[in-house]
Amino acid sequence: MADPNKYLYGDRNLINNPLAQADWASKKLVWVPSERLGFEAGSLKEERGDECLIELADSGKKIRVNKDDIQKMNPPKFSKVEDMAELTCLNEASVLHNLKERYYSGLIYTYSGLFCVVINPYKNLPIYSEEIVEMYKGKKKHEMPPHIYAITDISYRSMMQDREDQSILCTGESGAGKTENTKKVIQYLAHVASSHKTKKDQGELEKQLLQANPILEAFGNAKTVKNDNSSRFGKFIRINFDVNGYIVGANIETYLLEKSRAIRQAKDERTFHIFYYLLTGAGDKLRAELLLENYNNYRFLSNGNVTIPGQQDKDLFAETMDAMRIMSIPEDEQIGMLKVVASVLQLGNMTFKKERHNDQASMPDNTAAQKVCHLMGMNVTDLTRAILMPRIKVGRDYVQKAQTQEQAEFAVEALAKATYERMFRWLVMRINKALDKTKRQGASFIGILDIAGFEIFELNSFEQLCINYTNEKLQQLFNHTMFILEQEEYQREGIEWSFIDFGLDLQPCIELIEKPASPPGILALLDEECWFPKATDKSFVEKVVQEQGNHPKFFKPKKLKDEADFCIIHYAGKVDYKADEWLMKNMDPLNDNVASLLNQSTDKFVCELWKDVDRIVGLDKVSGMSEMPGAFKTRKGMFRTVGQLYKEQLSKLMATLRNTNPNFVRCIIPNHEKKAGKLDPHLVLDQLRCNGVLEGIRICRQGFPNRIVFQEFRQRYEILTPSAIPKGFMDGKQACVLMIKSLELDPNLYRIGQSKVFFRAGVLAHLEEERDMKITDIIISFQAWCRGHLARRAFTRRQQQLTAMKVIQRNCAAYLKLRNWQWWRLFTKVKPLLQVSRQEEEMHAKDDELTKVKEKQIYTQQQLQELEEQHHQLSAEKMALQEQLQAETELCAEAEEMRARLAARKQELEEILHDLEARVEEEEERASQLMTEKKKMQQNISDLEQQLDEEEAARQKLQLEKVTTEAKLKKFEEEIMVLDDQNAKLNKEKKLMEERVSEFTTNLAEEEEKSKSLQKLKTKHEAMITDLEDRLRREEKQRQEVEKNRRKLEGDVTDVHDQIAELQAQIAELRAQLAKKEEELQAALARIEEEAAQKNMAQKKIREMDAQLSELQDDLEMERQSRVKAEKQRRDLGEELEALKTELEDTLDSTAAQQELRTKRETEVAQLKRSLEDEARVHEQQMVDMRQKHSQSFDELNEQLEQAKRNKVSMEKAKQALESERNELAIELQSLMQGKGDSEHRRKKAESQVQELQLKFSESERQRLELNEKSTKMQAELENANAMLNDVESKSIKATKDRSTLESQFQDVQEVLQEETRQKLSMGTRLRQLEDEQNSLREQLEEEEEAKKNVEKQLLMAQAQILEFKKKLEQDSTCLESAEEVKKRVQRDLESTCHRLEEKCSAYDKLEKTKTRIQQELDDLLVDQDHLRQIVSNLEKKQKKFDQMLAEEKNISVRYAEERDRAEAEAREKDTRALSLARELETLMELKDDLDRSNKMLRAEMEDLVSSKDDVGKSVHELEKSKRSMDQQLEEMKTQLEELEDELQATEDAKLRLEVNMQAMKAQYERDLAGRDEMGEEKKRSLIKQVREMEMELEDERKQRSAAVASRKKLELDLKELEAGIDMANKNREEALKQLKKLQAQMKELIRELDDTRLSREDILAQSKETEKKLKSMEAEMLQMQEEVAAAERVKRQAQQERDELQDEINNQATKNAQAAEERRRLEARIAQLEEEVEEEQCNTELMNDRMKKAMLQTEQMTVELSAERSAAQRVEGARSQMERQNKDLKLKLQELEGTVKSKYKANMTALEAKIAQLEEQLDFETRERQSASKLVRRTEKKLKEVVLQVDDERRNTEQYKDQADKLNSRLKQLKRQLEEAEEEAQRANANRRKLQRELEDATESAESMNREVSSLKSKLRRGDLPFTMRRIVTRTGVESDDEPEAKSETPEPKPE
Repeated sequence: MADPNKYLYGDRNLINNPLAQADWASKKLVWVPSERLGFEAGSLKEERGDECLIELADSGKKIRVNKDDIQKMNPPKFSKVEDMAELTCLNEASVLHNLKERYYSGLIYTYSGLFCVVINPYKNLPIYSEEIVEMYKGKKKHEMPPHIYAITDISYRSMMQDREDQSILCTGESGAGKTENTKKVIQYLAHVASSHKTKKDQGELEKQLLQANPILEAFGNAKTVKNDNSSRFGKFIRINFDVNGYIVGANIETYLLEKSRAIRQAKDERTFHIFYYLLTGAGDKLRAELLLENYNNYRFLSNGNVTIPGQQDKDLFAETMDAMRIMSIPEDEQIGMLKVVASVLQLGNMTFKKERHNDQASMPDNTAAQKVCHLMGMNVTDLTRAILMPRIKVGRDYVQKAQTQEQAEFAVEALAKATYERMFRWLVMRINKALDKTKRQGASFIGILDIAGFEIFELNSFEQLCINYTNEKLQQLFNHTMFILEQEEYQREGIEWSFIDFGLDLQPCIELIEKPASPPGILALLDEECWFPKATDKSFVEKVVQEQGNHPKFFKPKKLKDEADFCIIHYAGKVDYKADEWLMKNMDPLNDNVASLLNQSTDKFVCELWKDVDRIVGLDKVSGMSEMPGAFKTRKGMFRTVGQLYKEQLSKLMATLRNTNPNFVRCIIPNHEKKAGKLDPHLVLDQLRCNGVLEGIRICRQGFPNRIVFQEFRQRYEILTPSAIPKGFMDGKQACVLMIKSLELDPNLYRIGQSKVFFRAGVLAHLEEERDMKITDIIISFQAWCRGHLARRAFTRRQQQLTAMKVIQRNCAAYLKLRNWQWWRLFTKVKPLLQVSRQEEEMHAKDDELTKVKEKQIYTQQQLQELEEQHHQLSAEKMALQEQLQAETELCAEAEEMRARLAARKQELEEILHDLEARVEEEEERASQLMTEKKKMQQNISDLEQQLDEEEAARQKLQLEKVTTEAKLKKFEEEIMVLDDQNAKLNKEKKLMEERVSEFTTNLAEEEEKSKSLQKLKTKHEAMITDLEDRLRREEKQRQEVEKNRRKLEGDVTDVHDQIAELQAQIAELRAQLAKKEEELQAALARIEEEAAQKNMAQKKIREMDAQLSELQDDLEMERQSRVKAEKQRRDLGEELEALKTELEDTLDSTAAQQELRTKRETEVAQLKRSLEDEARVHEQQMVDMRQKHSQSFDELNEQLEQAKRNKVSMEKAKQALESERNELAIELQSLMQGKGDSEHRRKKAESQVQELQLKFSESERQRLELNEKSTKMQAELENANAMLNDVESKSIKATKDRSTLESQFQDVQEVLQEETRQKLSMGTRLRQLEDEQNSLREQLEEEEEAKKNVEKQLLMAQAQILEFKKKLEQDSTCLESAEEVKKRVQRDLESTCHRLEEKCSAYDKLEKTKTRIQQELDDLLVDQDHLRQIVSNLEKKQKKFDQMLAEEKNISVRYAEERDRAEAEAREKDTRALSLARELETLMELKDDLDRSNKMLRAEMEDLVSSKDDVGKSVHELEKSKRSMDQQLEEMKTQLEELEDELQATEDAKLRLEVNMQAMKAQYERDLAGRDEMGEEKKRSLIKQVREMEMELEDERKQRSAAVASRKKLELDLKELEAGIDMANKNREEALKQLKKLQAQMKELIRELDDTRLSREDILAQSKETEKKLKSMEAEMLQMQEEVAAAERVKRQAQQERDELQDEINNQATKNAQAAEERRRLEARIAQLEEEVEEEQCNTELMNDRMKKAMLQTEQMTVELSAERSAAQRVEGARSQMERQNKDLKLKLQELEGTVKSKYKANMTALEAKIAQLEEQLDFETRERQSASKLVRRTEKKLKEVVLQVDDERRNTEQYKDQADKLNSRLKQLKRQLEEAEEEAQRANANRRKLQRELEDATESAESMNREVSSLKSKLRRGDLPFTMRRIVTRTGVESDDEPEAKSETPEPKPE
C-alpha cells in the first residue's frame, strides 16, 4: 500500500476479524464513563435494578455503574467507519472511539452525516498532492475515502449540474486547522476549475487567488498559545465561476478582526505577523524611510521578538511583498501600508504624564509624535493639541477640554486600533478589486466560510457573544439543511414520518440575542443603553435581567459573589458572560479631532483610509472618559454601533448561505501541546459538542439513521430467517418484508422504503448480535459433523489395516509350513533347469519380438492418444449438442407459451385501451360541461380580475421558466417529444383560458403574491411606525426645550426669592436707621436722582409699548372728563350707595345658597364622569377582546396560507423528481433496444418504472387525503367565521344598549351644566352691576379729591394747628404700628395655609407698592425743594392772612369732614362688596380649573370661545364644551360600530377568497390527475411497443441459439418480471380509474358545497344589511329619546325656576339656551373645519413654540421691571421718612407748596393710572398669550389623538403581526406619556399665569392695607389734626386702593395646585 493510501484507506482485515466479532458478542461490551479516557470499554456482568456490574476490559477491575451512564458499543463491523451516521449505536462514546481509532491510524477525515470532521494531525501528510487531486476529481462521495477534496468536488459538481450556488462552512477552535483546510479548498478549485490545464500554464487569476492567502495571513494572522498561525478574523471567500465552470473572479468579506492584538498581547503570543516581517525583513533603505527601530523599543510589542519554530520572518516578508506584486498592488500603496504599520508601532511609544497641580495630561517627549506625524503626513502641534486638548461640541459651541493621562492613553490606543483596522479593510477591498477585474460573467459561485467556532471560557466577553451568536445561526442552518435532506430522503422512499424542523430548537436562544423588541434582545438592549446618558455596564446588566429574566435560555447568577453577570444556554452548553466594557466596545469611540487631522493628511493613502470621518463616534458623543472603562455617558447622535454593524453583516451572510447548498466542515484540535498522535478525549468531546456534531447525531437519532439496501439486508441477515423466503425468484422488497415479519420487529423500529430499509438507532446492533449467535451455532454444528467424518475415516482405515495384517500373517504361516517340505524344495530346484538348451535361441527371438512389440506399442500409444483426444472432443461436442438441444426444446416450449400469453395480454390491453379511450371521451364531455359552468362563473371572476393584475407578472415569469424547460425537453428522444407536444398543447389551452381561469391555475402563486403584499403592508406599517417615532423624537425635543425654559424660570424665581430676602433685610436695616439718616438727605437725594434716571429709562421702554395702549389712554381721558361732570351727582350717588349696600347684603346671602347648590351639582357631575369613564373602560376592553379574536382568526388564515405554500413546494419538488425519473426511465427504455448484453439493465429499469407508478399512485392518494383534510379545515373555518359574525352582532347590540345608557347619562349632565351656566350668567350680571357701582364710587372719590384740594388751600393759614397735628401724627404712627401688627397677624394666618413662596411674594409685593408710592412723593419733593427757600419768605408774609381766614376754614373743614365720613362709609361698603365678589370669582376660577382638568381631551375646541368671551363667558363655554365632548364620545362609538362592520366585511372577503382558492386547488388537482393518467397511458403504450420489440428479438434469438444461451435465460427472467410489472401497472391503472371516479364524485360534492357557501354568503350579506338598517333605526330612536329626555328636563328646569322665583333669570336663560343651540350648530360646522385644519397642526406647533418663547421673554421683562420698581420702592420708603421729618421743619413754607402739590398730585395720579392700565394691558396680553399657547397645546393633543386613532386603525389591519402590534402598544404608551407631559407643560403655563395673578392680588392686598391707613388718616382729618402733606398722601393711597380692586376683580386668584 502506497504512503498516501495509508492515510486515506483503513485496514479492513482488522475490521472483518471474526475473533473480534465473537469477542464482542460473548462479552456484552459497553462503554463506561472515565475521567481519564472519557469512556472505557467494559463487559456487562450483572444487572441489579438501576446498577450494573461492569468489568473493565483493560484493567480487569470490576466497578458498579448506574444503568443510565452506560452507553452501548457498536459491533466490530462498524470499527473505523467512514461515516459515523452509519453507526447503529449513535452516542458520544461511539463517536469519540471511532474518531480516536481513525486518528491513531492516520485517518484525519471522517464523515458524520452532513459534517466532515477534521482532526489536526500536527504534521504534514502526503494527501494533498496533484495525484490525490486527480484521484478525487469527478468521483462520488461514497466511492472515495473522506477528504476535504471530496467535499470540494461534490460542491463543484453540484454547482455545475444543478446550477445552484454552493458554500463550504469551516468552523472550529483556534489551531484546529480551519485556515489550512480553506487553503486546500482554494487549491483544489484553482486546479480543477482553471481554464489552463497545466500548472505551468496556470492563469493570472488563479495565481492571484492563491496569493491572496499569504497577504491576509500576514496582516490578519498571529501566533497564539494554541496555534502558530491563528486567523484573528473570520472570512467568507466567494469564488465565482462562469457557465463552463472556469473561475472568473473572487470576493472576500471579513468579520470581527481582533484589532486589540495590535496594541497588547498575552504572554508567549505575538501580534500580527506583518509587524515582525517588517522589522526583520526590511532593508536599510526601507528601515530609514519607515523610521524602524529594535523590537524592544516598541511598547505595543508586549513580548518583544517572539519567534516561531520552523518559520523565517525575513523570507515570509519577501513572499508577502511578492504576493502583493502578483496581486497588482502598486509600489506607492505598498509603502503606504508599511508606513501605517510603522506608525501604529510609533503610536505606542507616545508617553503622557500627569501634571503636578491638576489631572491634566502632558507630553514631555514628543519624539514619537514627530515620527507618527512624519509617517502619516500631519502637523505635530495639531496632533498633540488634538490629543491633549481636543475640541468637544457642547450644545452648539465647541469647547477645548483638557484630557487626563488615562484619557490620552486610551485615545492613542483607540487611534492605533482604528488605523490598523481601516488599513486591513482597505487591503481586503484592494484584493477584491484585483480578483474581480475579469470581464467574464459569473454564473454561480462557491463560498468558503472560515470563522471561529463556539467558544466557552471561564468568563466570556462581547467578542465571544458575537462568535457564539454566529455559531448559533450556522448550527440552525445546519439543522434546517439536515431537516430538508431527511425530508427529501423520506419522501423519496415513501416513508411516513412526522417531520420536525430541528432548526427551530435554536430559535429561542437566537431571539434572546437578536430580537429587536417586545421584549428586546441583548444586542438591542446594548444599543439602547448606548443611546442613554449616564448608562453603565451595570445598568445594562440590570436592564437585561429585567427584560429577559424569565427567558428559558437566560439565567441570572445565583450568588452575589459570582464573577459572571448573566448566563445564556446555547446549544453547546451554558456560557457565563461578564459585561465589562461592553458599552465601550459596542460604541468603539475615537478622538474625532485626530480623525479629522488624518482626513486632511498630506499622505494620499492615509487620507483615503480616513475619508469617512463623519461616521465615527467622537468625544462629543462619549463624555466622562475619566470614568473609563466602566461607567461612561452617551449623548444621542446618529452613529452605528459595532453590534448593529455585525448583526447586519451576519444577516447578509446568512441570507447568502441560505441561498446556497451548504457543506459543513468541522475542525477539531486534538491536544493543546501541538503533538502529533495524541488525542485528549475530554477536549475532543467539548469541541464535538460546540461544533454541533453531537447535535447532528441527536437529530439523526430522532429519525431512522441506519439505512441498508434490500440486497445487502437480504444477503447479510437471510441467515436469521432461513424458511421465510420461498424458493425461486422474489423481489428484494418483498423478501425484506417477509424477513422482517419473521424477525418480529416492532413496527416503530423500522420503515421499508422503495430501495432501502430504514432502522432506528441500535436495531442493527441487535440484529448483528442475533446473526453472530446464529453463525456460532452453525459453525459449532459444522465442526461436529467434520469431526465425526474424520473419526469415521480413521476407523475404516484401521479396519483395513487389520484385515491386511491378517492376510500377511496367513501367508507367512503357509510359507513356514512349506519351507521344510522336500518336494517343495525339489520343485524349486528343478523348475529353473527346464528348457535350458533352447534358452539362447529363445532369448534372441524374444529380443526381436521385444523390439517389434515395443515399436507397435509406441505406435498404438500414439494412436490411442489421438483417439482419446478425438473421443474427448466428440464427447464434449455431444454434451454441448445435448445441452443445446435440451435448452432449445425448453426455450421453444417456453417461447411458444410466452407468445401465446403475450398475444392474449395484447388483446386484453387493447380492450383496456378502447375502454380508456371511451372514458377519456366521457371525461372530455364532462370537461366541456365544466367549461359551461365556468362560463357561468365569469361574473364572479370579473370581480377578482383586478386582484389578478399583480399576479399576472408572476405568472408570466413562470411562463418564461416553462418555455425554458420546454426548450430543454426538446433535446430528448421521440417518445419524450410526444409528451412535450402534449404539454405544449396544454400550455396553449392554458393561454386561451388564463384570462378567465387563471385564478384556478395559479392559486398557489396567488398565495405567494398575497404574502408579498402582506410583506409590503408590513414594511409600510414599519415605515409609518418609524415616522411616528420621528414625530415622537421631535416632540421629545420640544418637550426638552420647554423643560429647559421651565428650569430657567425656576432659576429666575429662586433669584427673585433671594432678592426678596435681601430686600427684606435691607428694609429692616432702613427701619432701624431712619432716625440716623436725616443728615444724609443730600446723598439720598442724589441717589434718588439716579433712580429717577433709571426710572426714566424704564419709562422710555414703556413708551415703546404705548402704541398698543393708545386707545386705553383715550378712554382714560374721557373718564377724567366724566369725573369733572360727576361732581354734581355726588350727593345722589351717596343715597344710591346705601341702597346698593342693602342689595349687596341680600346678594351675599343668595350667593352662599347658590354656592352650596353648585358644590352639590359638582359632586354629581364628578360621579357621572366617573361612571362615564368606567363605561369607556369596559367598552375599550370589549374592543380589545374583539381585536384579539380577529388577530387569532387572521393568524389561522396565515398558517393555512403557509401550509398551502409548503404543499406547493412539496408538490413542485415531487414534480421535479418525477420529471427527472421520467427522463431517466426514457433513456433506460431506449437502451433496451441496443444489444443483448443490456437486457439486465432493461429489467432493472422496468422495475423502476413499476416503482414510479406505485410512487405516483401513493402520491396521488396522499394528495387526495390532504385535499380532503383541507376541505374539512375550510368548513371548520367557515363555521368559525359564522360564529365570529354572531359574536360581533351580539356585541354590536350590547354596544347600542351601552350607547343608550350613556346618552341618558349625557342628558342628565347637560341639564346640570345648563343650570350651572344659568347661575354663572346671573352672577355675571351682578358682577357687572357691582363694577358700575365701583366706577361711580371712583368718580365720587375724584370729586372728594377736588374738594380736598380746596381745603388744602385754606389749611395753609392754619399754622397754629400744626403742633397739634404733629402730636396726632405721632399717635397715628403708633396706630399704624398697631395696624401693621394686626396685619402681620393676618399674614401669619395666611402663611399657615399657603407656601413660603407665596408669603415672600406677598411681602415683596407690599413693599413694592409702598416703594412706588414713596418714590412718587419723592419725585414731587425733589421738584419742590428748589422753590422752598423762595416760598419761605412769601409764607411769612401771608401768615397774617391765614390767621384771619382760620375761623372760616374751621367751619368749612367741619362740613367737609362730615362729607368725608359719608364717603369713607361708602368706600368701606364698596371694599367689602369687592372682597365678596373677589371670593366668588376665586370659587368660580377653582370650578373652572376643575372643569378644565375634566375636559382635558376637548380643549382644542375652545379657541374662538376663550378669545371672544370674558372670564365668565369662558366658564360657560367650557361647560358647553363638556356637552360637546359627550356628543363626540357618541360619535366615536358610532365609528367603532362602523369599524366592526368593516371587520365583518373583511372576514367575509377572506372567506370568499378561501372558497375561490379551494375551488382552484380542486381544479388543479383534477388536472394533475388527468395529466398523470395520460402519462401512465403513454408509458403503457411504450411498454406494449417494447413487448413487441422483445418478441422480434426472441425470433432473432431463435436463429442464433448457439451464441445466446445465457442471454436467453436472462431474457426469460426479464419477460417474467415485465409481465409482473405490467400486471401491477394494470392493477394500479384500474385502481387509479376507480379513484378518478371517486374524485369526480367528490368534486361534484364540493361544487354543491360551494353553491351552499355562496348562498350562505348572500344570507350573511343580507343579515349585515339588515343589521345596518337596525342600527340606523336604533340611532333614530336614540335621537328621539334624546329629544324626549331633553323635553322632560326642560319641564323639570321650569319647575325649579318657578320654585326659585327667578323669572327674570329664566327669561335670560331661555335666550341663552337658544344662543347655545345656535352656537352648537355653529361649532359642529367648526368641527368639520377643524378636521380640515389638522394638516396645519405642524406649523401651528412651531408657532406655539415661538409664542411660548415670546411669552417667556415678556415674563422676563416683567420680572426685570418688577425688580426695578421694587428697588425704587425701597429707596422711596427711606426717603419718605426723611421727608416726613423735613415737613415738620418746613411748616411755614406750606403755602407756596400748595400750587405745586396740586399740579404734581394730578401728574402722579395720571402716571399711576397709566401704569395701572399698562399693567392691566400687559396682564391681558399675557393671558391671551397663555390662552393661545393652551390652544396650540390642545391642537397638538387633538393631532396626537388622531395619530393614536390612525395607529389603532393600522393595528386592526395588522393584528397578524403580533410583534409589530406589541411595538405599537409600547409606542402608544410613550405617546400617552408625551401627552401627559404636554398637559403638565400647559399646567405649568397656567401656574405661571396664576403666579402673576397672585402678584396682582398681593398688590390689591397692599392697596387694601393702604386703604385702611387712609381710613385712619381720614378720621384724623375730620378732627383736623393731620398736616397737609399727610392728607395728600392719604388721598393718593385712597386712589390707589380704588383702582387696584378693579384689577383684582378682573384677574381673580385661581385655585393653587
